[in-house]
Amino acid sequence: MSSVAIRVANLSKLYRIGPREPYRALRDTLSDAMYAPFRRLHAALHRASVQQASDENTIWALKDVSFEVKPGEVVGIIGRNGAGKSTLLKILSRITEPTAGQVDLYGRVGSLLEVGTGFHPELTGRENMYLNGAILGMKKTEINRQFDAIVSFAEIEKFIDTPVKRYSSGMYVRLAFAVAAHMEPEILLVDEVLAVGDYEFQKKCLGKMKDVSEGGRTVLFVSHNLGSVSNLCARAVWLDAGQIVLSGDTREVVSGYIASSTKTRGEISWPDRETAPGNENVRLKSVKVMSDGIVTSDVLIDKPIAIQVEYWNLKEGIFLVAGIELRDKAKNFVLASNNRASANLSVDKWYNKPLNRGIYRTCCMIPENFLNNEYYSVDIGLANKRNEWEVRIEDVISFVVHETGAMTTEYAGRWVGVVRPKFSWSTEQLEHR
Repeated sequence: MSSVAIRVANLSKLYRIGPREPYRALRDTLSDAMYAPFRRLHAALHRASVQQASDENTIWALKDVSFEVKPGEVVGIIGRNGAGKSTLLKILSRITEPTAGQVDLYGRVGSLLEVGTGFHPELTGRENMYLNGAILGMKKTEINRQFDAIVSFAEIEKFIDTPVKRYSSGMYVRLAFAVAAHMEPEILLVDEVLAVGDYEFQKKCLGKMKDVSEGGRTVLFVSHNLGSVSNLCARAVWLDAGQIVLSGDTREVVSGYIASSTKTRGEISWPDRETAPGNENVRLKSVKVMSDGIVTSDVLIDKPIAIQVEYWNLKEGIFLVAGIELRDKAKNFVLASNNRASANLSVDKWYNKPLNRGIYRTCCMIPENFLNNEYYSVDIGLANKRNEWEVRIEDVISFVVHETGAMTTEYAGRWVGVVRPKFSWSTEQLEHR
């Protein structure tokens, strides 16, 4: 068995941008054919290197990309939109030819790149299973053997004989992934299409990819969901502008990627009430992160954190509920809280009471030694008595909790999890010997 499943060496892909070429008649084609040998000779004598070939009408989707993936590895590909992730997978799937470089694949490849790729809209789900399986290299006997498992995994038993043009995008994805995953490929290439499926199906797909890798097969996983990449992949590759920025341990790569794209901001304010976020009932004035009495985006782990929301109440007698949600750097929810009596350790004298017109400040206190050392973003909102949002903003402010060493003197390394509270522990002797 080869020690390498995927080898990518100096891979580059150049695209020409701008308007389409004008219509060409038969005489133009014949003329081109006549002069082609001379043009090829001229190009061979004057060909520029790959690095110097771009101009204002071209763009490098990939440029000198090199990496290797071992059999059984699950490798995540991350990066912003337009970084070259999908182009890379299309080249690996033999859909697109590279401009330069080389790709070596050792094993049968299963690809799931775009919703409905290889599906004919007029054919039924059953017929498309055989069509798509054939495109992916499956024999009819293989499809017959896996038929029940594919249908069950895709959860489309009732619609298997319905034309797929009537399928929702989620049904498309379920069937396409089920076919690709059950063809037993040595290499499985998966693009962002899993974002179309519902949460439970995404969990099922991630579990299936884990099963594929544990069976000694290889998975290359492109996703913007950094939580899924971190949970599934031991190694990651960060692409930006068609080039590799960082490759290695997933945690280090994801942290570097997030650090490059996130800037903390401990305060935001709207001095003009008329243009501030909100409506005719309430408008936001400011949102702040406070620690030790000052506005900050850098908080020590052993200090309490205050998140303050100031707002104009514009309607006499309105009832308002203030709430916050914290997310980690992968945009996973960490916690949610609000000033309702059932969720409040203290007493908010204005909760469930009609507010007078004026400016109000609502504050949520997060205790010290609760959040782990991590980056956090804050979503805030003000709702009415019917639980309808009057105003809500995601990622309005952010902050970083920093380690002080107070809880690590007897413990080496970073604590796992998104929270790190101090609980009460005790030991007693039950019997003396």
